Amino acid sequence: MTEPLFKVRDLVMDFPVKGGVTRRTVANVRAVDDVSFDILEGETLGLVGESGCGKTTLGRLLVRLLDPTSGTIDFEGSDLAHAKGAELKALRQRMQIIFQDPFSSLDPRAPVGQSIQEGLKIHGMGNADERHERVVDTLDLVGLEPYHARRFPHEFSGGQRQRIGIARALVLRPKFVVADEPVSALDVSVQAQVLNLLKELQGELDLTLLFIAHNLAVVEHISDRVAVMYLGRIVEMTDRDTLYREPTHPYTQALMSAIPIPDPTLKRERVVLQGDVPSPLNPPTGCTFHPRCPISRTEPCAVEAPELLQTSGDKAHVASCHLRTGAYQHLDSTPA
Repeated sequence: MTEPLFKVRDLVMDFPVKGGVTRRTVANVRAVDDVSFDILEGETLGLVGESGCGKTTLGRLLVRLLDPTSGTIDFEGSDLAHAKGAELKALRQRMQIIFQDPFSSLDPRAPVGQSIQEGLKIHGMGNADERHERVVDTLDLVGLEPYHARRFPHEFSGGQRQRIGIARALVLRPKFVVADEPVSALDVSVQAQVLNLLKELQGELDLTLLFIAHNLAVVEHISDRVAVMYLGRIVEMTDRDTLYREPTHPYTQALMSAIPIPDPTLKRERVVLQGDVPSPLNPPTGCTFHPRCPISRTEPCAVEAPELLQTSGDKAHVASCHLRTGAYQHLDSTPA
């Protein structure tokens, strides 16, 4: 069995809310709430959920762009959550991020070759000629030409800019890459090109990917396993085929029912959720999904927070639902 590259345990991320004349902390927003999971070496883990559920925050925690409030992040045996100074710098060489907006993530005043090369300079890799050669090689990897290194970001299309963002992430030859909704701002035809490029590069460079998206069709195309987030928590996680064939959590079922079917003769029963996503400043008690859940019961759903437990007959398939896993399954009279 493949060893985990990441072991995340009890990860929490709070953001303070300031108020008053003195700008004191009056509350905390819990963006990531007690999350635990593994990422296996060489796999693509898809991370899906509604906007504001904590997907991007979790991705940034895994590359230490944010310092976690509590919990542990084990990366190849190193304690990433508490690493500092030279140790953190060395770890960051092995992990990179592809940002959602390919234009605002590039310096508009610098040629793209300079932006791509910046990481090599920071980590003291090679002389000027060697760095230039690495940039040219990386541009070739993502389907761009050497002369593109002299151009500025505004001279490229959206798809080309995202390829530049991918090149900047790969120039250090990392082991792990967070792809934060890398195709959401692109046309559908360009999305397919970028996704296929990522899959090719993953095999060629032996990459491990965390692919963050809200488009479930895109996640199905690229992922090996999928984790579903709701209000800062992972509510279901399993391999791609099982999740799309047999979603267990009511929230996952609602998301799946919204995927368009490219055949007008086929119909899918829609699961329409009531209300809006609760405010993370004042989350519901018990299961945070229960106010919108179509199968919720007053007890235990509104009282106890469900644990992430395996579903019947599949150790790799876990979900956090009182009525679909654990001791309260007998209360669920709805079809699974």
